[in-house]
Amino acid sequence: MKERILDIQNKIKLACEKVGRDSSEVTLIAVSKTQTIDMIEEAYALGLRDFGENKVQELVEKHNNLSDKYGDTIKWHQIGHLQRNKVKQVIDKAALIHSVDSLRLAKMIEQEASKKDIVCNILIQVNIADEESKYGVSQEELPELFMELIKFPHIRVRGLMAIAPYVTDPEENRKYFSKLRQLFIDIKYKNVDNEDKEIYFNSDTFDILSMGMTGDYEVAVEEGATMVRVGTGIFGERNYSNTK
Repeated sequence: MKERILDIQNKIKLACEKVGRDSSEVTLIAVSKTQTIDMIEEAYALGLRDFGENKVQELVEKHNNLSDKYGDTIKWHQIGHLQRNKVKQVIDKAALIHSVDSLRLAKMIEQEASKKDIVCNILIQVNIADEESKYGVSQEELPELFMELIKFPHIRVRGLMAIAPYVTDPEENRKYFSKLRQLFIDIKYKNVDNEDKEIYFNSDTFDILSMGMTGDYEVAVEEGATMVRVGTGIFGERNYSNTK
């Protein structure tokens, strides 16, 4: 695992240098779904601090197992589709929810965050390739959803997330990463009235572009990703027998 992590970090650094970025701008999220506590602790010992889970139940179990030992130094990311009836379980455990794709889900997040008097950091998931099999808001619907979400006092929209198509040649996804970055820029510099007391948005904290996975993270970094989500590249092939 150590060699795999060092290799990924080096490739991120090279991708950043290629386009004149600093590698400190990119957070490597270890996608730890189906991985054991021991595997996560090994990755933690090797310097990783951000872990992504698809299923709420797994995130909650791993958070509860490791929070006493590592406290706030370990950060959990809800990267999979989030059902509204699971929001209550994850709202105060995930440092960032990557997969908000509807107003109905956002309303539930606002409701539960309000009860706990916390502000929940979220990303809007965009279905950047218009795939029927993927969750996410369409590019056309994105501006309207964004304007609705920044009205919630207990939600902070921190950026955008997308899952690009599965391809054998990562270059095929460059156009999607480039498009997501353009959407990100359009929103970041959108003329939002920050003096409006009904609006909770600061362009300075709209700073996360979560895109790129094991097969294409280098291209994603070249196109502006600030978070990449890597699972098999870190842990090796998944062992689904670890899941309940």
